[in-house]
Amino acid sequence: MAYLGKVYKFDREENFDGFLKSIGLSEEQVQKYLQYKPSSQLVKEGDKYKYISVSSDGTKETVFESGVETDDVVQGGLPIKTTYTVDGNTVTQVVNSAQGSATFKREYNGDELKVTITSSEWDGVAYRYYKA
Repeated sequence: MAYLGKVYKFDREENFDGFLKSIGLSEEQVQKYLQYKPSSQLVKEGDKYKYISVSSDGTKETVFESGVETDDVVQGGLPIKTTYTVDGNTVTQVVNSAQGSATFKREYNGDELKVTITSSEWDGVAYRYYKA
């Protein structure tokens, strides 16, 4: 788990706009999210993890225990339930809301982080890439 504590900065994305449109965002909201290019960091604190995302909008910290569902709220005030599962160099986040579910699979490989994004409402796949 050499990736713990490393800061990964956004590098590029593929098909992210397709994912955003599939979850019902307006064109204006899609354009805003396409500008979202955060850095991310995962820290382990005892039995829990802290996922830290830093962008021009500020810092968001999410504390979780692997395999335990938590309540959260996304931008726009939509309540969601999220479960993170840590398995070696892969952290899988499953998000459930009234609108459906989405999965964010974060695969850490040295100084690279690949996030694979899928949704129950979409047949496509999006990717976001980060570098430490």
